[in-house]
Amino acid sequence: MTETIIRTDDGTFAMINVFEVEPEKQRELAEVLSEGAEKFIRHRPGCISVNIMTSRDGKRLVYFAQWRSKADIKATMGDPDVQVYRDRAAALGTPDPHTYTVFAVHHPES
Repeated sequence: MTETIIRTDDGTFAMINVFEVEPEKQRELAEVLSEGAEKFIRHRPGCISVNIMTSRDGKRLVYFAQWRSKADIKATMGDPDVQVYRDRAAALGTPDPHTYTVFAVHHPES
């Protein structure tokens, strides 16, 4: 899979981290997370995709990563290179990470 696709019952896991951030630090936080994703996360076993979304008011950032397994997430979070970016991000905003599975997906009729 080379793009983010959200489906129910596909066995994947989403790691969603919602950061509270000062508006003047949002862009820097996004750049730090994007750099870490580009250099390390996307190359890790089990990584499907990483998406970074910024709120229009500048106060929040959502980091949405899809993984093949919870074990892949855990192994990645234990990587010292990844921990450097995690710590840099935590210095810029307040993280609130959790792991999710997709319960339902709804689309408009075509």
